[in-house]
Amino acid sequence: MVYEFLKLVHLLAVVVWVGGMVFGYFFLRPAAQFLEPALRVPLLHGVMQRFFAAVLVAATLVLVSGMWMIARLAKETVQAGLAFNMPLDWKIMAVLGLLMIIIFGHIRFSLFKRLGRATAASDWAAGGVALASIRTWTGINLAIGVLIIAVTLLMT
Repeated sequence: MVYEFLKLVHLLAVVVWVGGMVFGYFFLRPAAQFLEPALRVPLLHGVMQRFFAAVLVAATLVLVSGMWMIARLAKETVQAGLAFNMPLDWKIMAVLGLLMIIIFGHIRFSLFKRLGRATAASDWAAGGVALASIRTWTGINLAIGVLIIAVTLLMT
């Protein structure tokens, strides 16, 4: 029952993170592009501030639940007298998941800070540059997230 609960937490956290990126990338940003920079930049800053707080929680839950599930299965396997060999799809998921967390860290703690400074200074040009960088890295993270989902579902 614990394993199933952890798997549910893991999946729901992925849904929040990847689903939020899909919403922002394909729906919010294209709709917001028609706003004047003085409206668009603060709006997107406010949305990202809330979303990044949720992603920080989601990424932590994904990492902790994933590590816990791997460790639990490894422990049970070794206790049964067998060698634990992590499945290839789990290895891919773990490595790419860590890469996503690193990229999110760059977005949240570097690029988003630039956006915050530009927003506070009403420097809409700098805000636009920061938003473009955030969009690029979010697109990369979104592609990695979709790849992880595909690998996990297709290799099982």
